[in-house]
Amino acid sequence: MTQMLAIETRELSKHFGDVRANDGLSLHVAKGTVHGIVGENGAGKSTLLKMLFGFYQPDSGDILVDGKHSHFPNPMAAMAAGIGMVHQHFMLVEPFTVLENIILGAEGASNLRLAKAAAREKLKTLESKFGFDLPFDEPVENLSVGVRQRAEILKALYKGAETLILDEPTAVLTPQETEQLFELIRQLKAQGKTVLFVTHKLHEIMAITDDVTVMRASKIVALKKTADTSASELAELMVGAKIARAASRAEVSGHPVRLSLEGVSASDDRGHRALKAVSLEVRDGEVLGIAGVAGNGQTELLEVITGLRAVSEGTVTYGDKIIADSTTATDPITLRRMGMAHVAEDRLKTGVVESMSARENAILGYQRESDFSHRGLLKLKDIAAKAASYFESQDVRPRNPNLAIGSFSGGNQQKLVIAREIARDPQLMVIGQPTRGVDIGAVTRIHDQITTLRNSGKAILVVSADLDELLAISDRIAVMCEGEIVGTLKVEDADEQTLGLMMAGEKRMTG
Repeated sequence: MTQMLAIETRELSKHFGDVRANDGLSLHVAKGTVHGIVGENGAGKSTLLKMLFGFYQPDSGDILVDGKHSHFPNPMAAMAAGIGMVHQHFMLVEPFTVLENIILGAEGASNLRLAKAAAREKLKTLESKFGFDLPFDEPVENLSVGVRQRAEILKALYKGAETLILDEPTAVLTPQETEQLFELIRQLKAQGKTVLFVTHKLHEIMAITDDVTVMRASKIVALKKTADTSASELAELMVGAKIARAASRAEVSGHPVRLSLEGVSASDDRGHRALKAVSLEVRDGEVLGIAGVAGNGQTELLEVITGLRAVSEGTVTYGDKIIADSTTATDPITLRRMGMAHVAEDRLKTGVVESMSARENAILGYQRESDFSHRGLLKLKDIAAKAASYFESQDVRPRNPNLAIGSFSGGNQQKLVIAREIARDPQLMVIGQPTRGVDIGAVTRIHDQITTLRNSGKAILVVSADLDELLAISDRIAVMCEGEIVGTLKVEDADEQTLGLMMAGEKRMTG
């Protein structure tokens, strides 16, 4: 008996100028299943999702929902057809309550009080059916990332979603929150819903999906039953070759301290104490990983180290020089010239300028240096050559440095930023979320580059929400909770369960 399809595409294609983003995609998503989609950055996943949700319209081909030909001129049309989408970056209004966010745009009555009352009754039914437990009257800004995500999912169900698209849903979750999400996905499947699960984490694909579609270079190259494949086979299908192994580690004992924080405290943008007497050190030739649930001081830590935020107490020392204390601050340009490089965790906020070309972004922060300018005039040929070399070495796609950086996928933006910072041969590399939104092939390349830097004697501090990543590249892992370091473990003494408990506040002896 042929299984019913929730979503089907037939020869779906989309071009942006000369760039072929999707080329004749024929996707088959069985009803009542969890279907994974994997592929490198630039493979076309984002474009496909945006066509399924009405952000883009295909140049050719067909979309069928429950066997019926469908056309989505906008997301409202997709939602009306029963397709919901939870984006990697949540689409919630933070000062609004959970209830207000869920009914936003679908109030259904001119009297807001009556609309809220009616919505609350409907939501109670959905909660009972799918096992939600949400604080409807709590402002979203007060909630954890995991609870916000559940609110997004309930919002889609409230608006009638039968097929739910989850785009990189575990990117900012703890291991415990990830398992809670998987339990919810299993419940959705048990109730007949269809889930399209898009992630770069292949072990998650193996854990939660029934089928997986593999994309490469704008095409679908394979459809596999998850039970009949493996993470290594999927990785090879994604990149078209075997994945290279990471470089071996170097012996680092006895190396001098490159970065030291002693009792450092700092406030966030709202004046609340975000760092509380943080002490840590990073030696030349080691990678110190920083783990923690988003919002526990990691952002402020990176900003204090890189000269973007003032210190209220304590000292930050680089080599033998104090670069920050309650009366001293060193600006980012000076720190760069002292040998510190910074890959910002929010690349769109502080790592790139979206409206500028990729070529211009390739020298951002270094445009005043002699290799890129002379007497205030940019060396355009040298800049173009440098950008082209980054595109080639990091496999940035499409190969057009003249395009605005905002038109590239997040992963390809990240490849360019990593190349820009590594190229300066820094003594200290400070990295926030090195591979967020980056495909498996590029992850391997970036991890290799970090390992090679470390083995050449450089000091590296990495903040990452991906515990697998920290366990793969770190020598030691420090865990932050509510602005404090609750413990530091040697990587051989760490595992996901232990780190997850520490991220929730359990203190451990420092290793």
